[in-house]
Amino acid sequence: MPEITPRRALRGPAEQSLLPDFCRLPALFAMFVVGALTVTVMWLAADNPRNWSTYSVSMLFVTWLVLVIAVLLCKLRPWLQRLPGHLPYVGVWLLILLIVLLASLVAHWFDGAQQMGMIKSGTTDFTRDNLVIAALLGAAMLRYFYVLAQWQARLAAVTRAQVEALQARIRPHFLFNSMNTVAALIRVDPAAAERTVEDLCDLFRAALGQHDNADGTLGEELALVERYLAIEQLRLGERLRVTRELQDLPAEFPLPRLLLQPLVENAVRHGIQPLREGGEVILRGRREGNGVRIEIINPLPDTPAVGGNGHGLSNVRQRVAWRYGPQARVIAAARGDRFEVLLQLPGDPP
Repeated sequence: MPEITPRRALRGPAEQSLLPDFCRLPALFAMFVVGALTVTVMWLAADNPRNWSTYSVSMLFVTWLVLVIAVLLCKLRPWLQRLPGHLPYVGVWLLILLIVLLASLVAHWFDGAQQMGMIKSGTTDFTRDNLVIAALLGAAMLRYFYVLAQWQARLAAVTRAQVEALQARIRPHFLFNSMNTVAALIRVDPAAAERTVEDLCDLFRAALGQHDNADGTLGEELALVERYLAIEQLRLGERLRVTRELQDLPAEFPLPRLLLQPLVENAVRHGIQPLREGGEVILRGRREGNGVRIEIINPLPDTPAVGGNGHGLSNVRQRVAWRYGPQARVIAAARGDRFEVLLQLPGDPP
């Protein structure tokens, strides 16, 4: 994850004024809906003869106009995005007006050349009315896109802060227990003590280190989980039993860093540690289409530990929702004498 100073993290989204991606379906759909509603409302006006042919031609004209605007904005977006402040939105608004002006002149000329008689007003009035409508609707639509971009930027900043807080936090009890384990092993089993220190280094590197991107991979996260379990296995011994049912998981699947390790830590801390006889942690995973399904299951003690298994789940849900969207699911619930956490993560579209 790239290093971000507090000032930059707070000021960046407001200064960049990110434009929507006009090449993608949400922005294109919004533009089509606005255009279609405008034509329909004008057609339903009281003094309109409500001619179906006029309505059809008007709808065709607006659809063609929206398509031209979307294609042009899609191509020019990288250039517009380099403009400072709010100028990208001003540039988009002026381009919309220019396209509507040219399209209105062409449409009026074509109606006269073909003697269709659908446009009753003169060229000046027809063009002026279209420009006024485009100016008002364009400004309202761009304002909506701007507010949406600001909301998404704030949500991204909050999510990034939560991820950084999670990465900067190593629970003291885990650190102290691990160091005590190392101290006890130094004389008895120096090789095991050395492996434990190496595992701790990897955990600290993932928790405190900075990376070039926000995502790791599923393979890296599973390796980190194994490091953590190796440390806890030395501490808990036979009390901790781990069953792995991982089938055909794509190691390169993009996964936010430190997403699974806290869930596994919760399973050990709240499911195994309170039980004198210990218990079994089950890790299940399989591929589902382009995505993955992962389950983490642990025993449910009669007397739950302080904080319960819900610790950190809210953070995981927010990170998953931000990274994967509404198609992702995070379900945590007690089922009989076990507590289960289910993650269903969709893959990125091709």
